[in-house]
Amino acid sequence: MDPVVYGWCRREGLQSNDAADAVQEVFRSVFQGISQFRGTADSQNVGSFRGWLWTVTRNHLLACFRRNQHLPHAVGGTDAQVRFTQKPDLSQSLDESEPDVEGTRRRLLHRAIDLVRADFNDSTWTAFTRVTLQGHAIQDVASELDLTVNAVRQAKFRVLRRLREELDDV
Repeated sequence: MDPVVYGWCRREGLQSNDAADAVQEVFRSVFQGISQFRGTADSQNVGSFRGWLWTVTRNHLLACFRRNQHLPHAVGGTDAQVRFTQKPDLSQSLDESEPDVEGTRRRLLHRAIDLVRADFNDSTWTAFTRVTLQGHAIQDVASELDLTVNAVRQAKFRVLRRLREELDDV
């Protein structure tokens, strides 16, 4: 897309999509009428290409505005603002930005943790949470809980395996 023609269209009041469409129409017209352009072949500059392009763009914009002049115009002002404030704000629920994938993962993981918690005894669960969720060293957790290092590793492994089973469908 040509940024010059697009910029002209936007400055004349076209919305982004309309300006993009106008650029295509302008260049279609340029393609069809390029043989009529009398450019700067000699020192007697008859006209610049940019000037001719502006003329083609302006003519297209005028035709656009004439075609659309019968369409209803948007109502503005205080009355319109009051009507907008009376409508519910759907932007929160209809947010078109990327979904919060990380937040969704976190919520699913917390739900799975809540579900599998009942499957394990207290020492296994404590070993798992201290090592995996809180980031403590396996050796430190083993000595604090009076377990072997291997028992702490096994606790972590068993809980993680169960969580993977729970989250397998997701």
